[in-house]
Amino acid sequence: MLFTKPAVTHHPSAAPDELISVSLKTLIDLARPAAGLTHPLSSIRAVQSGGYLSRFKGRGMEFDETRLYQPGDDLRTIDWRVTARTGKPHTKIFREERERPVFISVDDRPAMHFATRGVFKSVLAAKLAALLAWTAEHHGDRIGGQIFSEYDCRELKPQNGKQAVLHFLHALVGRPVQNQPASYAFEQILARLVKHVRPGSRVYIISDFRGINEAAEVHLSRLSEHCDVALLFVFDALEQSLPEKGRYRFTDGERDVVMDSADARRLADYRQRFTERLERLQTLARKENLQLILCGTSDDPVLRLKTLLRGQ
Repeated sequence: MLFTKPAVTHHPSAAPDELISVSLKTLIDLARPAAGLTHPLSSIRAVQSGGYLSRFKGRGMEFDETRLYQPGDDLRTIDWRVTARTGKPHTKIFREERERPVFISVDDRPAMHFATRGVFKSVLAAKLAALLAWTAEHHGDRIGGQIFSEYDCRELKPQNGKQAVLHFLHALVGRPVQNQPASYAFEQILARLVKHVRPGSRVYIISDFRGINEAAEVHLSRLSEHCDVALLFVFDALEQSLPEKGRYRFTDGERDVVMDSADARRLADYRQRFTERLERLQTLARKENLQLILCGTSDDPVLRLKTLLRGQ
């Protein structure tokens, strides 16, 4: 059996080509359903469009509190009225009102171009990313991203408006450079992400998380210290478990691998690798207070994001 194209029965309205690749028009058309998605921080929006009260205190427009002066405080922030009234120096603390950057990291490695049902993992990842970008734009946030493959990793600086979303969508449908001699390990991708994302950002990582290891976990932990992080784990049902009986041929058009599901040991190893990856992500999510959502290739991306955003 050749697993190069997913079955069409789960998405009867999609054209065959849209099951294995996604068009720019499809991603642009997702602006309408994205308008109905609940924004994660809509309850704390300021009156000014695009404004948030940052959890990181500093000099800004919104007064937060007065506290006792501490060595190193800026003398310009001393609250002279409270100081005169109490006889002890006090400092004003502010919270910044600002637009919140949203940074979307999308996995486009070869293993993402696969499915046995629904759409390719890469197609689902692109749709999820587009929906998140449009949702952020609808609420006045700045949109940036990272799109990575084996040989290419592109970062897009967060910017405002529809042009920023369109720039991101063009990058999603564009093909990565394949002639670079060096390849990127997953932990290297995450190290770049930590470097490019600013504190206070909302970060979405859409991937099958192949290659996650201790080094990758360290970068995710570091990222979570100053950002809100959500992990969208994209997978195909066949990756969870093989059918009980039969021989199956997998191909990427160049290489073939034959799997005999009657081989109990090999079948157990196959299932165990997926289970270990999922459990590793679940443990990390609990430890670092990350959001984790599973997205199967047959799932409706709008419904999956409603589940994600509802939990924020």
